Amino acid sequence: MIIHLDMDAFFASVEVREHPELVGLPVVVGGPSKSRGVVAAANYEARRFGIHSAMPMIQASRLCPELRILPVNMELYVSVSKQIHEIFNRYTPDIEPLSLDEAFLDVQGSIKLFGSAAEIAKNIKEDIKRELQLVVSAGVAPNKFVAKIASDIDKPDGFVVVEENEMQDFLDPLPVKRIWGVGKKTELQLHNYGITTIKDLRTQSERWLIDRFGKHGDHIFRLANGRDKREVVSDAKAKSISSESTFIEDISDKETLVSYLSHLTEQVTARLRQKERKGKTVNIKVRFHDFTTVVRSKSLNEASNQTEKIWQAVKTLFNTVIQESAPGMPAVRLLGVGVSGFSNEQVVQGDLFSQDEKYDELDEVTDEINQRFGKLKIHRGRNTK
Repeated sequence: MIIHLDMDAFFASVEVREHPELVGLPVVVGGPSKSRGVVAAANYEARRFGIHSAMPMIQASRLCPELRILPVNMELYVSVSKQIHEIFNRYTPDIEPLSLDEAFLDVQGSIKLFGSAAEIAKNIKEDIKRELQLVVSAGVAPNKFVAKIASDIDKPDGFVVVEENEMQDFLDPLPVKRIWGVGKKTELQLHNYGITTIKDLRTQSERWLIDRFGKHGDHIFRLANGRDKREVVSDAKAKSISSESTFIEDISDKETLVSYLSHLTEQVTARLRQKERKGKTVNIKVRFHDFTTVVRSKSLNEASNQTEKIWQAVKTLFNTVIQESAPGMPAVRLLGVGVSGFSNEQVVQGDLFSQDEKYDELDEVTDEINQRFGKLKIHRGRNTK
């Protein structure tokens, strides 16, 4: 069995924990400017007003005049994420992080020690709540696809277990948009054929779906039938370390997108240093509003886990993707940053006064403060040009 764990309103929940006077109030984390800022995360009190991530801050403020707006503190979130993963590691080494606030766990090898997968998921939820004063939703199922849906179906503080013989009954009533890869465009096409639920989809023939949707038809047919063979791949085994953000609403503001890329870069490089790994290839993924997906890579002169060096490569790649796209700034649905081409070479002593060493020291100090104190009040600025 596989567990999918997803922290509830992670950034906002961490901020409320740090500021107890905000408990019960609508809180968002995001850009400081109401005119240009965007919501990065919203707690559930704010969501009741229709506020969600990627929404312009000025719109969120209109929906809820009492809204409390806090700046993004990525260093703090990375530090808390490390504490969460330390709890995961008590139960299994087979952890595949998807971002700072969610991960898959394969607990097959841990059942004799800790009990069933459901018992392990319940213990993890209790540990996180007791030790970190945060809430995580858990989904337990035979594969990744079903586990991820299960963790989301009853948020916040969800706990859903789907056994092998229950998978189809669980999936059938759900809307087709629950299937990975079914966005608004594909959903509309399916609706035009009278297909609105996963049951409607799985009762079509595979050939019929492939004829109309190509390889994508085969993909959604397999998932509709609860088939997902992907294994949990830990950072230690992975050939790359990456992080992605999918937006509820498409974003076409370049400054906002660059800000998200900066946060993703911080997450990835912090994980690289935590795992003592360096990579020579920087990758970005950009998925546009029409589900066109562009992946670009850039090779560094030498393997690195330095935030500034990898950020410069990410920024260059993103500018290239935008220049190659249609005139104007197209709306973006998903952004991803990854590093691959790992090297096990030892650090080479460079020039005492080199720029590289200055940035290495900055990373080292940042990581050390995060580990010791959990909150850093100095934030890295990012040039969006």
